[in-house]
Amino acid sequence: MIENLNGIYETVNFKQDTTVKVYHNLGTEDYPSHWHTPLEIIMPYDKDYQVTVGTELNMLGPGDIAVICPGVLHSLHSKEYGRRFIFQAEVAPLQEIKSFRSILNLIFPAILITPQGTPGFYAQAREILEQIDKEYKEKSFVAELSVYSLLLNLFILIGSNYAGQEPLGADSAADAAGNSTDSGSRKKYGMKFVTVCNYINEHCTENLTLDKIASLAGFSKYHFSRLFKQFTGVSFYKYLNQKRIACAQKLLLNPDMSITEITFQSGFTSLSAFIRMFKIFNRCTPSEYRQMRIHFV
Repeated sequence: MIENLNGIYETVNFKQDTTVKVYHNLGTEDYPSHWHTPLEIIMPYDKDYQVTVGTELNMLGPGDIAVICPGVLHSLHSKEYGRRFIFQAEVAPLQEIKSFRSILNLIFPAILITPQGTPGFYAQAREILEQIDKEYKEKSFVAELSVYSLLLNLFILIGSNYAGQEPLGADSAADAAGNSTDSGSRKKYGMKFVTVCNYINEHCTENLTLDKIASLAGFSKYHFSRLFKQFTGVSFYKYLNQKRIACAQKLLLNPDMSITEITFQSGFTSLSAFIRMFKIFNRCTPSEYRQMRIHFV
């Protein structure tokens, strides 16, 4: 149930005096394309559930878990009566923890956890969600803390097992020749690509090129491009643009900065390119985004 929707921006009504929310969606209620600042986790208990992340349509079966990163445009649709677990939590403070931020960046825009695709830790992930549901209902003054503790445990689980994952809502991780993701290479180069992604995140507003980042990582640009897509699910330039747009979103909260200033400070070289890319990721212009966000801040 979306209670506060302005255009495509949702303001989440958390549980009183907390920054978390658990909601059990019943029936055939749909959610139009929207985004919000909290992280969202969705798990259908029965029946299929359509989740569109960006422009990618995905079908969640009963028990499948989708973890959707903050700020990601998504919509939800159901064709049959069913029950879904929906959890939302503000994670901005947690992103001060470097490892949490790294995991969030690696699974961006979302990740799917299923019994078939992630048999090694699916059962543990589902148990954590069930514990979150239970703790959320408690009236103890430490209930919110317990929920965040469990959320951190989930991210530890995801981070420890990420080598076998493919992000939800991203293009196929297979390369153009039709090669599938090599889990061995993912494990071998896992920490290297965490470091690469952290570097991009910290320097995304600078003049980064594929040649430069591939060289820093110690690969040819062709080999780097293939491995990068295996680890992140998107191309190098799409990942870079995602980070630049995320930077721009923060700058847009400052009403004293012009759109042109934000364009160059977020790493784009032209206003037209910035507006075009912003609309691709957010389905609204930077000015429209600013109006929606400042109204609710």
